[in-house]
Amino acid sequence: MVLIFVRIRNFMDTKLTLKLDTAIIERAKSYAKTKNMSLSKLIENHLDFLTDNKEKVAVTPFVKSLSGTIPLNSDYDYKESYKDHLSKKYMK
Repeated sequence: MVLIFVRIRNFMDTKLTLKLDTAIIERAKSYAKTKNMSLSKLIENHLDFLTDNKEKVAVTPFVKSLSGTIPLNSDYDYKESYKDHLSKKYMK
């Protein structure tokens, strides 16, 4: 005998009417299209993020100062650099 448990989740979509600036709506539609989602889904995700009551992790100024990118020359060869690193590390 095989038992199969199915969890049914109720999704309740409700219409909401908003008044927004036309230019903002057009930009939001463009953005949603680049993310392959509807404008409704984009707004739903954003509102969910804003109202989520889970504890948020605070990023300290020190951690923010560590993040970013390092500018490299256009002719920089990262593979060659990595080979040199491995060679120095293991061929002592």
